[in-house]
Parts: sequence; structure tokens; C-alpha cells
Amino acid sequence: MHTFDLSMEHITKIEGDASISVKVEDGKVTDVKFQTIEYKRFFTEAMKGKAILAIPQHLARICGTCSNAHVMAAILACEDALDIEPSEQTDVLRALTMHGLTIRDHALHLYLFSLPDVYGKDAFLDLDENIPEEHQILHDGFGIKAAGNFLATLIAGRSVHAHYPTIGGFLHFPDQAGIDEAIEKMEAMRPAALRLIKIFQDQPFHFDRKTNYQALIPEGNFGYITGTIRTSRGEIFPKSEYRNLLEHVVLPYSQASAYQYKGDGYMVGSLARINIAKDKLHPNTKASIPEALALFPSTDIFHNNLAQAIEILHSLDEAVEILRTRKFTPEPLIKKPARDAVGVGIVEAPRGTLYHKLVLGADGLIKDGEVIVPTGQNQINIEQDMGRYVEGLIARGMEKEKMPLEMEKLVRAYDPCMSCASHFLKVKWS
Repeated sequence: MHTFDLSMEHITKIEGDASISVKVEDGKVTDVKFQTIEYKRFFTEAMKGKAILAIPQHLARICGTCSNAHVMAAILACEDALDIEPSEQTDVLRALTMHGLTIRDHALHLYLFSLPDVYGKDAFLDLDENIPEEHQILHDGFGIKAAGNFLATLIAGRSVHAHYPTIGGFLHFPDQAGIDEAIEKMEAMRPAALRLIKIFQDQPFHFDRKTNYQALIPEGNFGYITGTIRTSRGEIFPKSEYRNLLEHVVLPYSQASAYQYKGDGYMVGSLARINIAKDKLHPNTKASIPEALALFPSTDIFHNNLAQAIEILHSLDEAVEILRTRKFTPEPLIKKPARDAVGVGIVEAPRGTLYHKLVLGADGLIKDGEVIVPTGQNQINIEQDMGRYVEGLIARGMEKEKMPLEMEKLVRAYDPCMSCASHFLKVKWS
């Protein structure tokens, strides 16, 4: 009973395609393989020879749901290479773009992927419209996602593959009618965000394991697009030193690269951000959810979903404040000539820290590049968690046949994005 192999070829309700296998001997997990099985797509190889102006939209195609994070990271890398300092208004518009992405993407994951587990359902649409609580959740889910989509479309042109943000600024600016409508939609969704936080605060799933956490943390308010890289050990790194944080690990069974920090796994994402920087959250957010915030810093991986719900509330609160207090006026793009340089762009995508690097030539063409996504960074931590988690299920006497669903729940807590991860494989042609 306590010596067996267990494998799942396809994990459900995650972005993209992944599998997992676990080997157990005498009640102890001896091997775990979390595999990205998406087809490799060589985006970083395809960067080479492209004009720098094409890079943000090229790299956005790595993934649909994460595309606006890739647009932002790529723009920042291009501007770093070109020595462009964006205007203050551009910084604010980019922050709003990331808030729209965060609201939409977290809502997608929490309502459609994770919340069915809490209610013992196979899918979000299995919730019963005739039960008042479930009726409310159905409408909350679509409402919050729509509010995030509207904000992203107003500011960035589209909720995925945004085309208003570009190197040196924005191509379009929001009008007052759109701003007023965005404020109305987001304020209307604040009670829904509070209900969502309560659901994941009370969820029945828990698994504690100490690990290391990393996130890009701004100096001022909680955000996703500026700052320094901080660890749960109290270390601070400027973006130019990001490679000192990341030790590349080749996993021959996976299409994705993995990463370690000081020889061990670590975690990026909402849990890392809230653990390290919960005190920087919007004042209205902190005032509304003291009981939820008291749970952090947390080593419970399932609190990653709670942290995502908290970030939805923060993004609603901060976006409303920005839109109420700012006026946006058209301004020209900042342009500079190409040069031989290396550019680095770092943002906090919904799933964690996203790194873009490019090597630019004086002819304006890209010589080389690198993209490191959150799921690749979390891969080793997922495997380590899974080993301990399965041992706990065995100790509780759970039958082998019931374990796959519980294992899937743990993977979903991380909210992995396999489409982003799958383009990393390095190939040597002989």
C-alpha cells in the first residue's frame, strides 16, 4: 500500500499543459517530476535579428493570459538598453495596466480554476444559480474579471496583447468618460473582492513548508513594475544583479528550465509579495481585511490563493485612487538612437517575478536575449512541496486513488503558467 508509482499525464484547471509523477517507497517519496509538456517554441531564439521596436509585441506572444506582463517587461528592457527614462505619467499608466492585468488574471485563476475545489465542484459553471451563495459567486467572478478587462482595455488598448504601451511611452490616452466608467465598475466590485478574500481565508486546504521567497518590491506603495528584488531573508538586489539570484537547473524530463537560489528551491508570486511587502498595501485594503492580513507572512502554500484575492482588492483600491486623482494628457514618445547595450526589464507578473534581458546592437537589431518566467522559478519548489504533501496524505491513510485530486489542488495553488514556461529549452544542434 505504501510503495507505488503515481502519475498524471494532464493536470486540469491550469494554464497550459503539465504532468506530474511521484514514486513512493515504504511511505516515503523518493522522486517527483513536475513536467512542462507544452511544445517548445523558441521565442528567445526568434528575438535574434529582430528590430528592437518589434520586441515587446513579439515577446507578448509567449502567452495570452500573461501577455501584458511580457509587454511591460520587454518595454522596460528595451528602454534600459536605449537609456530611455519614461515620464512620470507613463509610469502611472503602466502601473494601471498592471493593475488591470492583476485583477483579470487573478479572477480567472481563483474563480474558474481554484474555487471549484473549495466547493467540491468539477467546474465553475457547476455552481448552482438557485443557491444564493453560489449565485452570488458566479456573478462576482464574471463581474471582477470584466472590471479588470475594462481597465486594461481603457489604459492599454486590450486586456491581452496590449498595443497602446510602447517603448518611450503610450500611443493613446484615456478619456474622462472611460475613466469615470472604470471607477464605477471597480467600486462596484469591491464587495465581491471582499467576499472572495473571505472564501479563501476560510478554505479547508492547508500545507505548510518553509521555503525562500523572492519578489520585486517598490520603495513606496505595493506594486508590480518598479523597485528592487527582495528575499524573505532580508536581502536586497538591484535589477542589474538579478542573475546572482538565479541558478539555472536543467531538468531533462521537462520542456522548461528550472531555477534555484543558493542551491535550493524558492517561490515567487502573490504569496511571496504579500509575505515580504504586506505593509505597503493600499491603506483602504489594509483597513478592510485585518484578519486576513494577520495570517501573513505565511508558509502555507494554499495561502497563495488568499494572497491573490488580496491583490485583487489592492489593485481595485489603488487603481480607483489613481483615476480619481490624476489627469492624463497626450505626450510624445521619448526616442533615442540604438547603441551597443544590454537591457534588463523586471516586473511582477500575476504569477511572480518576470525577467527579460536583451542584447542590442548599434544597428537597432537584437543580438541575443533571455526570458525567465515565474513558473520556471517555482518548478523545483513545486516538486519539493509535492513530495512532502504526498507523504502527508499517506500518513493520513488516504487511498492512492484519491490522491491525484489532492495533488492537483496543490499544483493549482501555485497557479502555474505552462505556456510561459515551455519556450526555455536550449538545444545544441550537432
